[in-house]
Amino acid sequence: MTTATGTRTTRKGAVGTAHTRVEGLDKVTGAARYAGEIPFADLAHGWLVLSTVARGRIRSLDTAPVLAMPGVLTVLHHENAPRLDTDYIGLLGVPPDPTCALFQDDRVAHLGWPVAMVVAETSEQAREAAESLVVHYEQEPHDVDFCADRTDAYELQGHMPAVTEKGDLAAELAASAVTLDEEYTTPEEHHSMMEPHAATALWDGGRLELVDSNQGATWIVGELANLFSLDPSAVRVRSEHVGGGFGSKGVRAHQVAAVMGATVLHRPVRVVMTRRQMFSLTGYRSPTAQRIRLGADTDGRLRALEHLSLSQTSTVHEFVESCAAPSRVMYDADAHHTVHRVVRLDVPTPTFMRAPGEAPGSFALESALDELAEKCGLDPIELRLRNEPERGPVSGLPFSSRNLAACFREGARRFGWADRDPRPGVRREGRWLLGTGTAAASFPSNAGPSTAVVTAEADGTFTVRIAAADVGTGARTALLLVAADALETTTDRVRVRIGDSDFGPAMISGGSMGTRSWSWAVTAAARELRERLALGADIPPEGITVRSDTTAAVRALTGKERHSFGAQFAEVAVDVATGEVRVRRMLGIFAAGRIVNPLTARNQLVGGMIWGISMALHEAAARDRADGGLYGPDLAGYHVTSHADVPPSIEADWVDDPDPDDPVGIKGIGEVGIVGAAAAIANAVWHATGVRHRDLPVRPDRVLEAAAGEPHA
Repeated sequence: MTTATGTRTTRKGAVGTAHTRVEGLDKVTGAARYAGEIPFADLAHGWLVLSTVARGRIRSLDTAPVLAMPGVLTVLHHENAPRLDTDYIGLLGVPPDPTCALFQDDRVAHLGWPVAMVVAETSEQAREAAESLVVHYEQEPHDVDFCADRTDAYELQGHMPAVTEKGDLAAELAASAVTLDEEYTTPEEHHSMMEPHAATALWDGGRLELVDSNQGATWIVGELANLFSLDPSAVRVRSEHVGGGFGSKGVRAHQVAAVMGATVLHRPVRVVMTRRQMFSLTGYRSPTAQRIRLGADTDGRLRALEHLSLSQTSTVHEFVESCAAPSRVMYDADAHHTVHRVVRLDVPTPTFMRAPGEAPGSFALESALDELAEKCGLDPIELRLRNEPERGPVSGLPFSSRNLAACFREGARRFGWADRDPRPGVRREGRWLLGTGTAAASFPSNAGPSTAVVTAEADGTFTVRIAAADVGTGARTALLLVAADALETTTDRVRVRIGDSDFGPAMISGGSMGTRSWSWAVTAAARELRERLALGADIPPEGITVRSDTTAAVRALTGKERHSFGAQFAEVAVDVATGEVRVRRMLGIFAAGRIVNPLTARNQLVGGMIWGISMALHEAAARDRADGGLYGPDLAGYHVTSHADVPPSIEADWVDDPDPDDPVGIKGIGEVGIVGAAAAIANAVWHATGVRHRDLPVRPDRVLEAAAGEPHA
């Protein structure tokens, strides 16, 4: 787009303007094909067989009757499956989860452990045969009991230190005029994206190809190359459309199983998980038990902050839910102490789930801040503003930018916070008690090395190629806008191709780093190409291509606390006769860098806030101690927020907050929208009823029990 200014014409930038998704029409008309829909000649279908015991060994499998069934091609298990190499450290700095190293021994580590795969000519034949396979086990006692007082818990360093300490905690608590010591719990939660995990593997000219639904083709290439002892150049992964991931679509059992099947049968093999299988094999958010201790002066200034977090992991792989992460960055105090601990149980391995650590951690921290404000007789926003740090409270590093105060001030203005009566339980509308609550949000904003390829075509257009993953967030559209600006052209002259590992290494879609990392690489390549074209280079029929690599630039970033921030506001109505909680309205104001595409960015943030409603009021996966499995592991038994649960007024907006260290000014928005949302709702429930809820979800039975003064489960 151009605008006339006197005799000079200037181009209006694409970044910052609303743009509909470039693949939107294909998705709503069904033209966009997902991993489980793409046709292949001579395609066979694999179906996983999962264990029916929670711990033990496989004594034998009755494969002969299954092999005789119609269409069955093979049954893979620990006695005949290809051997895998598991002695390596992967892209994320951790060894592979043995659940993905399929069929390597006779051990069973949890209910739903993969013990075999049946491959047949059709999916129906494979499923029938898999359900007919008889497996004999040597069963052992199991333990799935997660609770706060486990004596076998231990400290674990994940992607951050297990323990941080600053100052004399005991002394500062003793010197505090106001103290708080409370425990908060969150349940096991599952990703529950619309599209199930699906992959098709085939060998083509000695090269392994995988058509998959994943959050990073580079990630999957590296893991498969390591597991199957292949050179990474001998593996190609394609993932054009992804129907949601939220952290779960990394390397999973179905991809490895598909590669095994294709290797044994020398033909394409597809494996698609059922919804119930996903509850066992694709990760989840661990339940947490968190203790917060705060000490403050009478004016609300924090002297002491302690955050202890316990989560669960499996007996075969270590994963920690880093719930204390927000406490290390959000508020200043003279003494800080945070600890991450885990307990090993006979359960599947947890994994990253939208805002890992920060989502459950912010519930505990922001609920505790609300309780402290009540004790100090302060407005909850004022208490937070009085404890704003100038530098990282634990790290001592400067912030790249920190506009949390601006988020609270703008949010309070738009939400009508000044008219709030701080007294709990005084607003009533018929049978409903009304209340409002707030909470802060933060999530790290980092960048990962990426490569991108930009080609100036002979017809005057441009093609951008990058192994990015659009998990439904509108990433390819954001990259289109970034590329158009970097090339100083219009969006209709740019094509963006993503989701193919052959385009070169690129950051995964995770940790709210995707768009920032990919945009950096696209910008670097586009600018170099523009400089070459400015020199008057003729464009040959094959075009002029430039490849970028941001590894050196990303690693040269100076040490800073880099985060997106936000302020969440919620109004709820509580029926004390039925225990029903309804969210009436929500507002989130965020400081999340330069917003590339306001249309899809707002959708992202609102989506996170809606998930916060789900976390606060609905989601909880419960395990049966008798068999070690989940009650109702499907979308009928695991309740997520539906359209009827979402308030008519839910808004997300932002303040100006470009990152000065990013070439486009981007931070990240993928996860900050859920952070603090559950706490804001729980704090609003307290304001409505005068009763605190420190355990999620805030179910109707818990509301009734709390109103009656009874302990709840």
